[in-house]
Amino acid sequence: MKTIVFSFLGSQLDAAKGRGRWEKWRPNVALCQHDDFIIDKLVLFYNEQYLDLLNVVIDDIAFISPETVVEPYLMPLENPWDFQEVYGALYEYARAYQFDIDKHQYLVHITTGTHVAQICLFLLTETRYFPAKILQSSPPRKQQNGESGRLDIIDLDLSRYNLLASRFADERLEIQNHLKSGIATKNPTFNVMIAEIEQVALRSRSPVLLLGATGVGKSFLARRVYELKKQRHQLRGEFVEVNCATLRGDSAMSTLFGHAKGAFTGAVSARAGLLRSADGGLLFLDEIGELGADEQAMLLKAIEEKRFYPVGADKEVQSDFQLIAGTCRDLAEEVRLGNFREDLYARLNMWTFHLPPLSERREDIEPNIEFELARFAREQGREVRFNKEARQDYLAYALQPKALWSGNFRDLSSSVSRMATLANGGRVTCEDVNKEIQRLEKLWSNQQQEAFSLCKQFLPNTWQQIDDFDLFQLEAVLAVCQQANSLSEAGRQLFAQSRQQKASTNDADRLKKYLAKFELEWNTINRG
Repeated sequence: MKTIVFSFLGSQLDAAKGRGRWEKWRPNVALCQHDDFIIDKLVLFYNEQYLDLLNVVIDDIAFISPETVVEPYLMPLENPWDFQEVYGALYEYARAYQFDIDKHQYLVHITTGTHVAQICLFLLTETRYFPAKILQSSPPRKQQNGESGRLDIIDLDLSRYNLLASRFADERLEIQNHLKSGIATKNPTFNVMIAEIEQVALRSRSPVLLLGATGVGKSFLARRVYELKKQRHQLRGEFVEVNCATLRGDSAMSTLFGHAKGAFTGAVSARAGLLRSADGGLLFLDEIGELGADEQAMLLKAIEEKRFYPVGADKEVQSDFQLIAGTCRDLAEEVRLGNFREDLYARLNMWTFHLPPLSERREDIEPNIEFELARFAREQGREVRFNKEARQDYLAYALQPKALWSGNFRDLSSSVSRMATLANGGRVTCEDVNKEIQRLEKLWSNQQQEAFSLCKQFLPNTWQQIDDFDLFQLEAVLAVCQQANSLSEAGRQLFAQSRQQKASTNDADRLKKYLAKFELEWNTINRG
């Protein structure tokens, strides 16, 4: 296998005249003086003004290493310190060069040339435009005639360096541990998801969509991603969070996008809005499925163009923010129903992660108990621990299917906090646990009785086979249907936003098809 080296002609380091030049260490000449390192071809990048120096170097290499072919390559650089110009010239050269890695070993010499040229060569090698290793030469410690100095070959394939690979693996685990707030989670699905989020968080600025029921930790995870990116200097701004379900009416646009002074009655001064407050930082829009059609359109423009018009303003403003959105809704279904913009969903759906509910992560309840106890101690200034038997009793109940954990981690956090508050002497006893289990059973029993009353009424035999996600939506639809005077009226109310974007509408037909999914008919629901 032949060895081919790419190098810049050193206008200073390679320069020397007369017989005395042999007493000086010249990097490109010295490369060819090593008896145990034979270079078959040396490609020398040079500028036309150094043609005389090039010829001297070629002659000297031919004298000391006749087996080395020197291939000069004219690279006319107006400013060898201009990064764009140097990188562009080397990039074009590398793209055009016919590399054959099966027959040749390629090395990129980074000792000569300007610092900019050395950096560009390194970057192009690291990204494999030059499928090579780095070659670094250095003079002998004590200059002596005929000394060729030292050569170091550096392979930028980090997977070859076991110690480095181990350090990077440890760092990745540390980052994932940060995203999990130090909780030693055991659920494999969740851990795999966190590992992928770690990579996305550090390598992408595209929007991230977090799906999951209320209380699964979407807001918590979004903040941890922000802290990680801020720590890595990928963000300079603030973490801005808003629950879109709280945005209603005319104030929604103003809250998100700001407004100009006098934009509407009561606008006595200008308002920046949350999107501008998140400039350079991270914006977390929880329950994004609750946004109205106008807000969705404005948000899409802000995501894609990094600019938008505040309410009542005639001049655009800019804001460059990282977006994480959260929702408990099925946005794909909302798009199908016309409630959510398809183009906005496509933009958000670049990175989508579904956070599983606590009922599907029961193996993570125990480590989360420790997390909640530690948080209680920080917030209340009082440490509390479980007796051994009390801990066993609580876990035995918590891991059973009858423990619904319908509020997910919020239920668990509240439960641990209640026991810690009522614990005497800083110890949770079996009696404390038994009382808490009674509270939880009563809480979940009431929730089951109150929830989905209409679904249970009209689907008494099949409602338990329907996902909670669909039950929440169906319950709301049934409530509207019972109050409406006709199928068309109910359809107009349910599709009020999306129908404005359609050239022709048939709200009654859309509603009829939706009800048919559950084998329901209008006359069965509304007997008025």
